[in-house]
Amino acid sequence: MPTMKAAVFHGIKDVKLEDIEIPRPGPGEILVKIRAALTCGTDAKTYLRGAGKSYAAAVKIFGHEYAGDIAEVGKGVTNFSKGQRVVSANSAPCQKCYYCKMGRYPLCENLTWLWGTFAEYIVIPSPIVAQNTYVIPEHVGYKEAALTEPLACVLHGIERADLKMGDTIVINGAGPIGLMYVILARLKGVKIIVTDLQPDRLEVAKRLGADHVINVGQVKDVVKAVKNLTEGNRGVDVAIEAVGKPEIWEKTIAMGRKGATISLFGGCPSDTFIKVDTSWIHYDELKLIGVFHHTPYYIKRAFQMICDGRIPTSELITHEMPLRDVQKALEMITTQQGIKIALIPEPKQG
Repeated sequence: MPTMKAAVFHGIKDVKLEDIEIPRPGPGEILVKIRAALTCGTDAKTYLRGAGKSYAAAVKIFGHEYAGDIAEVGKGVTNFSKGQRVVSANSAPCQKCYYCKMGRYPLCENLTWLWGTFAEYIVIPSPIVAQNTYVIPEHVGYKEAALTEPLACVLHGIERADLKMGDTIVINGAGPIGLMYVILARLKGVKIIVTDLQPDRLEVAKRLGADHVINVGQVKDVVKAVKNLTEGNRGVDVAIEAVGKPEIWEKTIAMGRKGATISLFGGCPSDTFIKVDTSWIHYDELKLIGVFHHTPYYIKRAFQMICDGRIPTSELITHEMPLRDVQKALEMITTQQGIKIALIPEPKQG
């Protein structure tokens, strides 16, 4: 049977590029030859922590942000054909369960997942083909199209935060997700504060439209530093946590004014907890929300925004390297070097 190269996950910091069998598409599925796959914070967390209780336990081959060419279509596929350039989401809801009927698609009890884009080929499951796969126009590159899935997650987050014109927002974390929040918040016409430890990432945040950046390592009290940039030092209207650490969740909550919306986007390790002053919730009427994943609607909107040239993708994809350097790429993102790295499968020789 023909084989392909794939980055197989064996355990913490143990990812090996191996030869495995090329999968074949079943009914309703498509086989895609991957042209570009992007690194993600989920990859970094799984690489460092291992596959725990969450959906990350399903990971066998790394990667879930990608774009490529259709190499083969399964029986019954009529909307796509061999040779088309495509991008898809990494999941699709069942449309039948309790939560899907409520329209809460990220909470679907039967999500179909897609993992394994750090490889030469991947089969796209039929629910994803049917709901969350798009043909890439010729003027959009593979790397750029591969940003669709993470951008959709941030679109979901920015909409749930209910930003209003003239609001002040703090975004804690200037990694790929935090920087996408900056891009979308700028389109909302709000005042943007960004905090991070990395000077180079804060510089990117400024180029993307942040009004103020704070290097957390250079201030004694980041909560106070943020509040000092708000009207009457009251705190921000909306606070976003885009790191995934309990201690930063707590600081993010403390940055809000009375009645603020606190959006806790970053996923923390399993079995971790936070402490919150109950008076902030009750008397100050803080609104704490969790934000997870995306929906078919946000996948469509994210794809449209990329195709329309409204996302400065070159600021987000900072490195490109061959798939054989996957270990190096994972080491880089876990040490916060660059923003996103595009892994490119190499053409077969001979």
